[in-house]
Amino acid sequence: MKKAVFPGSFDPITLGHVDVITRAIHLFDELVIAIGINDSKKYRFSLEQRLNFIKETFKDVPNLTVETYTGLTTEFCKEINADFILRGLRNPADFEFEKAIAITNRKLTGIDTVFLLTSADTAFISSSIVRDILKHNGDLSKFAPKAVIEGSK
Repeated sequence: MKKAVFPGSFDPITLGHVDVITRAIHLFDELVIAIGINDSKKYRFSLEQRLNFIKETFKDVPNLTVETYTGLTTEFCKEINADFILRGLRNPADFEFEKAIAITNRKLTGIDTVFLLTSADTAFISSSIVRDILKHNGDLSKFAPKAVIEGSK
């Protein structure tokens, strides 16, 4: 059974994340969306809100679960017996950054990272862009899933 972890802060989940997750669901027997908790980071949305956004967005997907974790992603992967880490790439800068992490993770634990390119329609979207649109009361419909739009009101 192939199990993958898609880690992130998901503050909030975006249509770019949704794009990667939707395509990855068919590549793995089980996909765990893992919300990393970093106490030194300030989040726009509470952990509970972020969990709910993702659960609501993927409520009809049987092989997807949402969990939270602290510490190293590789340690979390070992705890839940995950075989792969999934990462989405929007641009060459993402690749360079993620490549170093993927190599380190493999050396630490032998866990491979699978990269999926975001679609051209969503490659420009980031959580920080979504937060900025929210801050200025902009239209999120082309950037975030329905759960985020409704939960932000």
